[in-house]
Amino acid sequence: MDAVRLILTSRRALAAGADAGEIMAEVWQAQALAQAIGSRLAVSGPPELRGEALGLTELAGRGCGVLDPPALELGDLRAAQLTELDDARETLLCLGGLLGEVGMALVGVASAAADETTYWQCMEAIDAADESRDRVLEMLRKLAAREAALQEDGNRNSPSGV
Repeated sequence: MDAVRLILTSRRALAAGADAGEIMAEVWQAQALAQAIGSRLAVSGPPELRGEALGLTELAGRGCGVLDPPALELGDLRAAQLTELDDARETLLCLGGLLGEVGMALVGVASAAADETTYWQCMEAIDAADESRDRVLEMLRKLAAREAALQEDGNRNSPSGV
């Protein structure tokens, strides 16, 4: 399934989370999806993104690691459904939005946490989501710089650019 479609599914599921347990499960799913997207970009994405994509993979993995994994069937794991990543820019824009929503949802769960363990899991997961989002924003910046350089080269090589 296409990365953007999976991200949109995650955003809807996160927004529909009725209680802390459901929200935490969706946060875990979102981090696992970010990890899969980072891995895919590191292997087959634009060369300029590979270092940041590896960092995203590591940070999103940390985000999964601080949370208790939800009891999911393999078919329910969105990250395992990732088959296409056609447009890196669109994917990263959507992923950045999802990671921002993850952070906000975790703030809500942490604020209402009945125990210290849940509170600290949320704090660690907020940190991982924020750092993951920073990596996504840096990749978007690099893509924009790449596109600008390609456009500049195209203008210089065109007959009217002489």
